[in-house]
Amino acid sequence: MSAANAFSFDPWAMVEHGLEPLGLAHAESVFALSNGHIGLRANLDEGEPHGLPGTYLNGVFELRPLPYPEGGYGYPESGQSVINVTNGKLIRLLVDDEPFDLRYGELRGHRRSLDFREGVLRREAEWTSPAGRTVKIHSARLVSLTQRAIAAVQYEVEAVDGPVRIVVQSELVANEQLPEGSSDPRAAAVFEAPLVAEAHHAHGTNATLVHRTRFSGLRIAAGMDHLIEGPKGVSVTSEARRDQARVSATTVLRPGQRLRVTKFIGYGWSATRSLPAVRDQVEAAITAARYSGWDGLVAEQKEFLGDFWDSSDIEIDGDVELQQAVRFALFHLLQASARIEERAIPAKGLTGPGYDGHSFWDTEAFVLPVLTYCLPAAVAQALRWRHSTLPLARERAAQLGLAGAVFPWRTIHGEECSGYWPAGTAAFHIGADIAVAVVRYVRVTGDVEFERGYGLELLVETARMWRSLGHHDAQGRFRIEGVTGPDEYSAIADNNVFTNLMAQANLRAAAECAQGHQLEAAALGVDTEEMAAWRDAAKAMHIPYDEKLGVHPQADGFTDHQVWDFENTPQEKYPLLLHYPYFDLYRKQVVKQADLVLAMLFRGDAFTPEQKARNFAYYERLTVRDSSLSACAQAVMAAEVGQLDLAYDYTAEAALMDLHDLGGNTRDGLHMASLAGACLALVAGFGGLRDYGQALALRPLLPAGLTRLAFSLRVRNSLIRVDIGREEVTYTVREGEGVRLLHEGREVLVKRGQPQSFPALSVSPGERAEQPAGREPARRRAQPGPPIGVPTADGRDPGAE
Repeated sequence: MSAANAFSFDPWAMVEHGLEPLGLAHAESVFALSNGHIGLRANLDEGEPHGLPGTYLNGVFELRPLPYPEGGYGYPESGQSVINVTNGKLIRLLVDDEPFDLRYGELRGHRRSLDFREGVLRREAEWTSPAGRTVKIHSARLVSLTQRAIAAVQYEVEAVDGPVRIVVQSELVANEQLPEGSSDPRAAAVFEAPLVAEAHHAHGTNATLVHRTRFSGLRIAAGMDHLIEGPKGVSVTSEARRDQARVSATTVLRPGQRLRVTKFIGYGWSATRSLPAVRDQVEAAITAARYSGWDGLVAEQKEFLGDFWDSSDIEIDGDVELQQAVRFALFHLLQASARIEERAIPAKGLTGPGYDGHSFWDTEAFVLPVLTYCLPAAVAQALRWRHSTLPLARERAAQLGLAGAVFPWRTIHGEECSGYWPAGTAAFHIGADIAVAVVRYVRVTGDVEFERGYGLELLVETARMWRSLGHHDAQGRFRIEGVTGPDEYSAIADNNVFTNLMAQANLRAAAECAQGHQLEAAALGVDTEEMAAWRDAAKAMHIPYDEKLGVHPQADGFTDHQVWDFENTPQEKYPLLLHYPYFDLYRKQVVKQADLVLAMLFRGDAFTPEQKARNFAYYERLTVRDSSLSACAQAVMAAEVGQLDLAYDYTAEAALMDLHDLGGNTRDGLHMASLAGACLALVAGFGGLRDYGQALALRPLLPAGLTRLAFSLRVRNSLIRVDIGREEVTYTVREGEGVRLLHEGREVLVKRGQPQSFPALSVSPGERAEQPAGREPARRRAQPGPPIGVPTADGRDPGAE
């Protein structure tokens, strides 16, 4: 069974019928549960068979050396990789001494479902052992969105065809064996036994293990307690050793009788607190969870999600599969960020170990723009984490001979972990990505206290970096040279347009913020001369333009390079980074992911409509989308230039990146930026939302495949709903007093109780842009959807990151 038809259509849930052994790792990512602090891959309760076991804590990592054949000044000396911490979700079942293992006996039925409104992974199975005894298993698993340190499992076994002796073993296991590592650079490093035991304890129905990472020195505690219900006389035992703790329940079940085990799991970690402090924190969290009980935890989960969906849902009519995909995206974005509390949002969230669990620029560029309008508190937490790493970023800048702060290209703790300079440190644009995220958050929320306490310093230190990195040339132009933009098939370029425009916005914002908070700015050493220097650099920023072709080169000289031979590049050679040397990619016109096109999305005010149309057509012919970050940006700009059907195709590609495993690496975790990109494609693409000006601007347009699109935006203290139909567009303020916005360039004030409607806009699509040979997005048709329970069969396989 392919990834494309593994799940049923359901606008509010993921449902898997049957079990495909080769698709286990993919399903483990899709059904993963998280709250931003704890992440549990959807491994089967019994632990085996598995694709890739995974239990993660945000911020917990191990150090590893970064060897270089030839050393160089400023090269990072060690890397950081997320590790699989103590597995608390294990519940093994023995039926008359036969282990419940789907590889043996007869699996008579198997179903897993995850309802986005409930946040509980449910499983049903019926299994006949090799000895001929049949049992039914029902399990439910959650990671609490309200009790940060808690996960829970309810496991129930029922005898079907005769008396049967049942043993349920609930375990904590550290240093579990993992599959061998992959040669794919997008995969993670694999550590053998990264956890060193410090304490273990078991008594009655509870147990605790405490470990410390071998090199990074982080202390981790995992604990469990149980509520066991069954026939009279259930025997309960417990034991613990260095890397394992177990609570066992034993009974005999007659047909129709059930044994139910409710397991409360707690996690905590610290780099500084003592063993008793971390252990006691976990045990207290478990005590509180047991007080809530399973039903209480589920009720809290439903209430939390009900509030989220009421204000953040994106509704689509005309394409059931896309509706399911965008709700899947929003659900996982919520899971990745809800309880991060001054931690990063990794590129894979906590759904898998891909990219070593690192956070990149993806967070600020793609994820935070979505969360700003639906979960702004999480945005503040993510940006506070960046602020907490400023001391390390200042050290990195000083090491590179620069002023201000240089943020890492990839990291968990704050140090640079990229061992490849051209596509790592040279991608200085991450500083401006952070700055722009700060500006957007403050503008949308009006959070002046955050701006004063955190945002100002981030803006000042990144502006100082840009002023020291660039220079004024003989003509007075401000140039930024030797940098890498979003396109990783070009590197060490001069005046990358995306980088320069984002730096320009960063410099302007820093000067404006410092002017507005003069006392706080003065405390950071900012004076009028420095603010003037930032403004001068921004005003004189060099933005390359090719007069002959009438387009913006991605960077100086890019349009003079030889064009990649797309016609003679076999499809199996994509993604190119796995089959061709970088030196060949760097000197050709081939684009891994939207770069100049992304500049037009984030800084659309710097381009005329005519320039956008010409640039879009030019770069479509060069962009191969070997990154999951590309399709969403191309979708938004395709919609803006009037190519709505192409935008629809790209939107579906972004939305189905993981559900259809288009990049072939969803086994290592979901692509958070692509999930966010699907939301951006709908809201910024077909909704036309732009927020780089002082007022929100919308220009709604629907593709032929959709009949309606609706979404809500949190702006200051208001919640405004945008409902886009074929005939009209309606704005309704659901909370707060009112919102001022631009509709198709016209200023509109929408007040509470006074919805405003406007005729829907229509555009002439013009000629469809061309892509490189074989790299066209799959054509998307209207998808009314088969009845619930009928799986999709729409498979695609473009290369992706």
